[in-house]
Amino acid sequence: MGKLYIVPTPVGNLEDMTFRAIKVLKSVDLILAEDTRTSSVLLKHYDISGHLMSHHKFNEHRTVEMIKERILAGEDVALISDAGTPGISDPGFLLARTCAEEGIVVETLPGATAFVPAIVSSGYPCDRFCFEGFLPVKKGRQTRLSELAEERRTMIFYESPYRLVKTLQQFAEAFGAERGCSVAREISKIHEEHRRGTLAEVLAWYTEHEPKGEIVIIVEGASGKDKRKEDKSWKRGEEKMETNSEKS
Repeated sequence: MGKLYIVPTPVGNLEDMTFRAIKVLKSVDLILAEDTRTSSVLLKHYDISGHLMSHHKFNEHRTVEMIKERILAGEDVALISDAGTPGISDPGFLLARTCAEEGIVVETLPGATAFVPAIVSSGYPCDRFCFEGFLPVKKGRQTRLSELAEERRTMIFYESPYRLVKTLQQFAEAFGAERGCSVAREISKIHEEHRRGTLAEVLAWYTEHEPKGEIVIIVEGASGKDKRKEDKSWKRGEEKMETNSEKS
């Protein structure tokens, strides 16, 4: 029997790849990729020439049984996504569950995922947090926002730059315009940026400045506003980071 490896890939900077991840991808019989064109750039960079096959949300229900059978027959398979850790707002859960139920070893490597640097850099409590990922685009969205209005933990959301302004407007309506937030953009890339302030302030900024790139929104918990009033060191504004490391 083979093994399934869940392998994180960089969310931006190619140098965030781990030595172990490279070793695994070079050794397996098959690499499953969310988008083979995107993954080919990474694999070529690290001289990884293993067999590549598409595995994404539109075909995973059709291919999962075939992949399981190949692992049972002795092949080692690695799953990667376009960026970050598979299964976190990306395909991966179904295959991992299917293999685990079959008694196949599922070995997940530690590595990049966008929300960790976003919440740690935000300045909001990260000892306890609530990861929401992408909210429903239409049905159920307002219901979920109403449920989260009294959430006391720091909240984490993923969002498209094309919907960021509308989402911040909805957050301000649901949570209150004075609730604190931080928008992290282009994490680990050369134009990484963190915009902090109240929802009203950050909304005003992005209404005037079109957002681009990958977005993570951090929103303080319902209990955070009073604590922030007492902490004079809490800082609004923007933080940009530049790196000389190779970018994707």
